[in-house]
Amino acid sequence: MLVWTKPGKAIVWLAFAVVFGLLVVAPFVVVIAAAFAGSWNGVLPSDPTADHLRQALSGDELASLSVSLQTAFLGGLLAVVFGSWGALSAADTRFKRLADAMHHLPIAVPSVVVGLGLLVAFSRQPLLLNGTKWIVVIAHLVLMVAFSYGTVSAALERIDPSYAEVAASLGASPARVLWRVRLPMLLPAIASAAGLSVALSMGEVGATIMVYPASWRTLPVSIFALTDRGQAFVAAAEAVVLLATTVVLVLILDRLRGRAAER
Repeated sequence: MLVWTKPGKAIVWLAFAVVFGLLVVAPFVVVIAAAFAGSWNGVLPSDPTADHLRQALSGDELASLSVSLQTAFLGGLLAVVFGSWGALSAADTRFKRLADAMHHLPIAVPSVVVGLGLLVAFSRQPLLLNGTKWIVVIAHLVLMVAFSYGTVSAALERIDPSYAEVAASLGASPARVLWRVRLPMLLPAIASAAGLSVALSMGEVGATIMVYPASWRTLPVSIFALTDRGQAFVAAAEAVVLLATTVVLVLILDRLRGRAAER
């Protein structure tokens, strides 16, 4: 229902601010406060310190951040490649609904099921990946490909097909039409898919915790392990590092998307 009166609008905005503040802003504020808290025995934290943040940026914790970045770029960007290829291949074909269903299947089930399936599938010959970083990368690829496929597929539906048809009528080969016409028009959507895939990959934990080897532990898994051991303050500091890194990555990729749109 639309609200037209000024008092009504004020009440709606106030209700939104309260709900948004309690459900979205407050958890972030609490995590940031815990990251710099020496102790928290009352309503507010006390004995502020940066020791937890220094610990989060050193040793195994820093290695986990590096692993998360590598996994996000490998798995997320591979998901963009496969998702874009799938969207282009399925466009304007009678198999599009089947392609939509197959690409979105991994996110239709719990991520732990995806992780367990990969663990069973790749734990024996002829393709033994269990215990390597590649099974983690594949898990992220499988989970992120749906978002890349959906983003590029939606962009394809909005693009006027006459551009490609004109290029083909002038003698351009299908490969040239794809490279010089369709892909440049899809660059903003591909960049958006990359940003979404990398951001989601940075926070993925359900499937990762099922398949990761001890030598390839991502930052979300480290946060989960610290919380499980009762080290909530260090876990909060790592969460702040993860949040800040993800925001920077998204801003960089969004900048690239903007440049692609300008072209």
